[in-house]
Amino acid sequence: MTAPQSRPPLPPFTAETAAQKARLAEDAWNSRDAARVALAYTEDSWWRNRAEFIQGRDAIRAFLERKWQRELDYRLIKQVWAFTGNRIAARFAYEWHDDSGQWYRSHGNEQWEFDEHGLMRRREASINDTRITAAERKFLWPRGSNNDRRPDDHPSLSDLGL
Repeated sequence: MTAPQSRPPLPPFTAETAAQKARLAEDAWNSRDAARVALAYTEDSWWRNRAEFIQGRDAIRAFLERKWQRELDYRLIKQVWAFTGNRIAARFAYEWHDDSGQWYRSHGNEQWEFDEHGLMRRREASINDTRITAAERKFLWPRGSNNDRRPDDHPSLSDLGL
């Protein structure tokens, strides 16, 4: 058996390491690379995403592939809400459009629990979608460079009033 991979920063979290963990998650999700994102979760990770229950890294990868086929031009911002020990609560918003061109902003909260190697073993997400116009979009960083990472100088959720 191979040793589990390590995904720093590791618990217990501080304000700084919780923020780093959230930003690393944001960066990975903004890449829209389901295989890359899935590697941050334990092999048997358990998720609740909206009303869908998912278990296991392979199921997470498949879920994300379906998600990003439906949610086009996806851009996400995460922000730590609270943390303790091996848990982080984050709030987030992301913008996307469907295949008809209708834009949405999805708002949500997540609770994350990590193992000792920094892999997420539990994720619970509550998410609501709001229709927006293209003119109402706020997540406007350039695509294609830096794996679509949000620039460091882009406003946070709080700065944007979200």
